[in-house]
Amino acid sequence: MGGYRHTTYNRALEISTDICIGCSHCMKVCPTEALRVFGGKAGIHADWCIDCGECYRVCPTRAIGVMDDDFKEIFNYRHRVLLVPSVFFAQFDRTVPRQKIFDIIGELGFTEVCTVEQSVDTLVDEINSYIEDADKPVISSFCPAIVRLIQVRFPSLVDNIMKLLPPIEITAQFYKKRYEREGMDCSEFGIFYLTPCIGKIAAVKSPVGGYKSPITGVINMDFFFNKVYLAYRQKIEITKSIIVNDQLSSKGVLYPTTGGESINISGRSLAVDGMKNSIDFLEALENEEIKNLDFLEIRACDESCAGGILSHRNRFLTAESLREFASKVPKEHNLILDYKKYCSAVVHMDRIEPRSMVKYDRDIEVALKKMESARRLRELFPGIDCGACGAPSCEALAEDVVKGQADINSCIFLRTVYEKRGEISLDEAVKIMESIWGKDRFSKNSD
Repeated sequence: MGGYRHTTYNRALEISTDICIGCSHCMKVCPTEALRVFGGKAGIHADWCIDCGECYRVCPTRAIGVMDDDFKEIFNYRHRVLLVPSVFFAQFDRTVPRQKIFDIIGELGFTEVCTVEQSVDTLVDEINSYIEDADKPVISSFCPAIVRLIQVRFPSLVDNIMKLLPPIEITAQFYKKRYEREGMDCSEFGIFYLTPCIGKIAAVKSPVGGYKSPITGVINMDFFFNKVYLAYRQKIEITKSIIVNDQLSSKGVLYPTTGGESINISGRSLAVDGMKNSIDFLEALENEEIKNLDFLEIRACDESCAGGILSHRNRFLTAESLREFASKVPKEHNLILDYKKYCSAVVHMDRIEPRSMVKYDRDIEVALKKMESARRLRELFPGIDCGACGAPSCEALAEDVVKGQADINSCIFLRTVYEKRGEISLDEAVKIMESIWGKDRFSKNSD
């Protein structure tokens, strides 16, 4: 099982084996089949993990945790900037004043706060210029889980991913450059991002496209919402001041919602949300079933960032709050020209490379032999994807067997056939099941 833990990428999810009960819920929802159950515990094949958080959603014991940064790290810097997405403010009821939220953020330790989507107005212009000469359809680079999904599962579509940075990175660059223009040393300021999703944690730590993020750390939005809301309910005294950069356009407020990006793009554009919908659409796109599409906005979460995994509030209420706030702000804000002046050179990134799922072997001849062996095994397996073997599908088990990471007898159907033939004893069959699901499951009192 140790092979499943190797990784060459930073990731944002980890499994606490002390809490994991090996229920296999996570294994069944993983879009890249990166999870297995062995010894009664779930394990992640980390190079296949895209940090979408689907496993985090369904874990009944909260054994799957988020590897975000320690909040105390903000105090390592004299100037502490928090990049706040619009969805954070939408976590609160409309009766909570926006200025009060800013004040509490300052009281908790930040010296400056800015709204993430300030850079959207500039980015939209860049996108419309970009798609004029790009291969169609251009796929948005906004959602990091989707970018990684394409890298891992749909590598033939990698070149369709837009080579423009998402808003969080452009906004972070803007404030980094502003501090540098003011003569401040980089060791004096820290730029922190408040994230509604797990994928953005991994994206900041391991950016794609030959880019190094200026973001110092990433903070779990669910954790931070609880801190702010508790302070609000307790009516804590405000003793510190905070610099507020809350310039936003209606375009920026709606950008993290489904359709909020594609509506601003020229040509035929579509918006897709939800992991299953995203996979279905990408499969159709890969099979060339979809024609004459210029731009594709695709987000892993239902209702896009309003349904982010680290979002506290119901996603439909969050989306409603965003639309309501968007109706109250202007169509443009007064930092557009500054963003164009100081960020135009950093908006673009290099080609995004596929993240190859090496299923068999890096040697092509060895890989082809193992592939054929896996094909023959799949014909032996029942094809019902029951998961009793500790793998998410019969195909996944076949691949694991030829790689030496599982035994053919892990299949309960084949094992039953062998028991009937007398080729395997009941004790041997029990030991196999114990190796997958743990001894405790087979020692419980049936009474």
